[in-house]
Amino acid sequence: MGMRIGELAQRSGVSERSLRYYETQGLLRAERTPGGHRHYGEWAVDRVIRVQALYAAGLNSKKIAQLLPCMRDADGGPSEAATPQLVADLTAERDRIDRMVTDLLRSREVLDEAIATASAGMETSAVSR
Repeated sequence: MGMRIGELAQRSGVSERSLRYYETQGLLRAERTPGGHRHYGEWAVDRVIRVQALYAAGLNSKKIAQLLPCMRDADGGPSEAATPQLVADLTAERDRIDRMVTDLLRSREVLDEAIATASAGMETSAVSR
């Protein structure tokens, strides 16, 4: 039939609690057995990994819920849910991430300079001893 929540948690590396939260936020859906147990198809592993990546990119659950129907899952295609506003919002998110990357690279350059200066100072001190 499919995998239960524990198997999905193990295979995706995401806690069962998070998976239940994803379901309440509309990010993941489960089929239910007559006994009420959740069952997921193989597609769910890719979906959970994608949700995790979107969270890591700084998107909130509302934005992710808007975006997911526009993305291709392993076993199906995107819906017609994309809107110009969603595309604009996602472009703004990407631009924000690009700014963060630029800032991080600048910080790394400053650290590299500090490390080089400190290293040179240590070599000078060692020679003068």
